[in-house]
Amino acid sequence: MDSFAPLAERMRPRNLDDYVGQEHILGKTKPLRRALDAGIVPSMILWGPPGVGKTTLALMMAEITKRQFHSLSAISAGVKDLREVLSKPSGLFPPILFIDEIHRFNKSQQDALLGAVEKGQVTLIGATTENPSFEVNSALLSRCQVYILEAFGKEQLNSMLQRALKTDNWLNEKDIKIVNTDSLFRISGGDGRKLLNLLELIVNAQIGQKEVLIDNVLVEEVVQKNLARYDKSGEQHYDIISAFIKSIRGSDPNGALYWMARMIVAGEDPKFIARRMLILASEDIGLANPTAMMVANACMDAIMKIGYPEGRIILSQTAIYLATSPKSNASYVAIDAAIALAEQTSHLPVPIDLRNAPTKLMKEIGYGKEYKYSHNYAGNFAQQNFMPDELKGKKLYEPSENARENEIKRSLQNWWKDWYEY
Repeated sequence: MDSFAPLAERMRPRNLDDYVGQEHILGKTKPLRRALDAGIVPSMILWGPPGVGKTTLALMMAEITKRQFHSLSAISAGVKDLREVLSKPSGLFPPILFIDEIHRFNKSQQDALLGAVEKGQVTLIGATTENPSFEVNSALLSRCQVYILEAFGKEQLNSMLQRALKTDNWLNEKDIKIVNTDSLFRISGGDGRKLLNLLELIVNAQIGQKEVLIDNVLVEEVVQKNLARYDKSGEQHYDIISAFIKSIRGSDPNGALYWMARMIVAGEDPKFIARRMLILASEDIGLANPTAMMVANACMDAIMKIGYPEGRIILSQTAIYLATSPKSNASYVAIDAAIALAEQTSHLPVPIDLRNAPTKLMKEIGYGKEYKYSHNYAGNFAQQNFMPDELKGKKLYEPSENARENEIKRSLQNWWKDWYEY
């Protein structure tokens, strides 16, 4: 190994015994481990956050099974590079083609890869930090086993740290004493590569000193600030907005504010946050508090005008208002039920009394003849069928139990007592 390579590269495991973590897929009784022990490597997608050993695992699979190994990065490689690799002669078994950041391949690149996998030209190992169900086309995904790699815990990070201190020649030359590891592990965020790079950075910061002391204060000073781990285009983007929405839906303003703050600190587009609250105001609050949609819409308008940092106050006010509002998804459920019914009954004709009659002929054959103009009746209401005849009495909207919709229910019961059961 090149002594000038980064510590993380120097410490890359060369066999499964040195490989840390991922016991849920590499434990001795697990299917992937059994396949490797038998010399079998299926095409697969390795999905997990950065620094959890995706590339290392691919290299070890090639070494264990004695396969040729080709590596491409989807960031820089194109169809031409892919075809060049596929044109190379292989040995007795198909070579392993490792594609890092496979989610960055476009449709044509993924289609070119699909043909090679189908024909058995290569065994594909794709690595991605993104949810493959979103980023990898379904045809390619169906031909690969997806393995989820998990971020390292403190025990696993400590194992990597101790192994580096014991086995790396450069570190062995130094008198390193670790006082505590809280900041070191926290800033690493479950990323093994980040941990080792951070260790190297801290040791380099004390070059020339007889003794290298590593404690929380020094780690914080060297790193300066632990930047939020949040990829605005990645899966955590969806996880955090999901937690935010669920906190508001669950009427917890504290949870809502925390997850919103996570997005703000990470530089999320404030329009995205406001837009999601506008959707929620209708989907999860709806008629239980119709004003919620007006507040969310006003927030959206204000954010379009002012952005950050002042916009955080408006976002906060809106999130708290929505979280503390009564909840109802009755409108959301109703439209989905209506769409499902419409898809099944699109052949049903519009009742003749509801049809438009712009011409004399249409009027003569009865279009709109029996229609009751509501304003001509007491209370501006006249009971009549507004559904296709075959669906007469079919109820789609069911008011939820809250003050506003209980009032709506009483009105509906009064109007439609002979028609619908509210």
